[in-house]
Amino acid sequence: MNTYKRVVLACFGMVLMLVNTAFAQESDLDWKSYDPDKLTFVRIVYDSIGGNGEAYYRGDLGWTPRWATDHPVGARNLTFRLNQLTTIQANQGTLLLRLTDERLLQHPFIFMSDPGWQELSKAEQIALKKYLDNGGFLWVDDFWGDAEWDNWENNMRGVAPNWRWFDIPKDHPIMSTVYPLKKCPQVTAIQFYRRNGVSYDPAWIHKRPNGGDADMAQVHFRGLCDDRGRLVAVATHNTDIADGWEREGEDEEFFQRFSVDAYALAINILSYAMTH
Repeated sequence: MNTYKRVVLACFGMVLMLVNTAFAQESDLDWKSYDPDKLTFVRIVYDSIGGNGEAYYRGDLGWTPRWATDHPVGARNLTFRLNQLTTIQANQGTLLLRLTDERLLQHPFIFMSDPGWQELSKAEQIALKKYLDNGGFLWVDDFWGDAEWDNWENNMRGVAPNWRWFDIPKDHPIMSTVYPLKKCPQVTAIQFYRRNGVSYDPAWIHKRPNGGDADMAQVHFRGLCDDRGRLVAVATHNTDIADGWEREGEDEEFFQRFSVDAYALAINILSYAMTH
């Protein structure tokens, strides 16, 4: 490797480290009222490959690593709504954990966002398999286009090569656990909705979308079952469900069009995960 490449890689590594460090202390649980018997929303911290616009991007809070998309406001609003609308008792806010953290096995539900550039180490893949084998449930959200799906699916092959993703049918119990939904809602980031007035992200913002805007418009709600047939993970692809939580108070039109269904799906998924 020549000197120029070493310098570039070193600079990229430093930038990514600084971006992750900026969010490293953003677990926003209220520890004074924390109750281990309540549901804790756990967001997974992971590494991504690439540079600006790939591993990280310029967000509302500055340089944002992919794992932190819609954090911390999204889960803060969701946990408030869970306590308000359901019998699920949830701790307010988010706990940030890596897959290799021993505390992971203390929590039945984990959430992962924006994995289009994600890179899981072998240790992380082994830890995720252990978590799912022990009854844990994973929801991954907010990634768009074929290339981002392929990246995610390749990571999961290292977790469980024999498990296969499938399209969740409309009559699956998860679609009506609490609220009857005919389909997985499509939610776009609020800035794109204000700019374009459509429910999907523009193709240019994502990773090599093969089908352009037509690809972006197709929502995929997929599931993953283990060897015993238990649903261990769901993926909401070509939709940003968490933006429906994060942006609920910013625009009444956005709330009515996107947030209501985003909460309904979240409540269904969490209720299903906690009872299966």
